[in-house]
Amino acid sequence: MALLGHRLSDTALLKVRAMPSFLSRLFAKAPAPPVEPVLYKDCRIYPAPVQDGAVYRIAARIEKDIEGTTRVHHLLRADTHNARDDATAATLAKAQQAIDQLGDTLFS
Repeated sequence: MALLGHRLSDTALLKVRAMPSFLSRLFAKAPAPPVEPVLYKDCRIYPAPVQDGAVYRIAARIEKDIEGTTRVHHLLRADTHNARDDATAATLAKAQQAIDQLGDTLFS
């Protein structure tokens, strides 16, 4: 590979090729910390609002142990909020509403 008319050594070429990988790790967003579940009527609600541009969409994972098996329902709604905390609060309310209205059929 030539750079400004000079041939790069194999070592220099490896360093140049590794630079984008290094930069992506350097500026990458840190993974979100694990979320503690909110317990509601024998269910575990894991709020996980999804960022969609400048807003957050309501989303959660709802789990319940039924007959020795962990059943999971993924809740995703079109509702959006400007702040992550507001979306988290709305997510909990919607998840609790779904549990109240659907009961165990939520996991069918």
